[in-house]
Amino acid sequence: MNIVVREARNDDAKLIADLTRAAWAGKVSVTSSGHRETAVLVAEHLRNGGGFVLLVDEQPVGSVRWLPLDAEPDVWEICRMGVLPQYRGSNLSQHLLEAVIHHGLACGVEEVRLAVRGDQPKLIDFYTAFEFELAEELEYSHANPMEPPPLVMRRTLKH
Repeated sequence: MNIVVREARNDDAKLIADLTRAAWAGKVSVTSSGHRETAVLVAEHLRNGGGFVLLVDEQPVGSVRWLPLDAEPDVWEICRMGVLPQYRGSNLSQHLLEAVIHHGLACGVEEVRLAVRGDQPKLIDFYTAFEFELAEELEYSHANPMEPPPLVMRRTLKH
């Protein structure tokens, strides 16, 4: 299995929107806005932050994005990470997470944050293994107001 993580380009917006919807189908609550992902929104995220595409044997199988916080541009929120169902169970998402962490370190970012939905508690252990800590005092800036707020986790990036 040849695994490559590459930086997302502007022309990847439709691909990433399709990957997000396919990765979240049957996995994330139907009320999540990820199920209505659009290329327009992805393109905006790529312009304002960035993203990575995960390839296995040259096939796109997952993606992730990040956005700097408006009030704290040296803090990035990781969003919309997902891997297609047929590729789960091989720890492929860790390649996406590590890519964002390494890119954040290279860019001098102080902290990365992410949100974990209350209905996916097993993800807390996954992210804890990558030095993320629960930060109950923080709110996720992209939280869906129609749902219970997600748990926010943070990782300080040491320079």
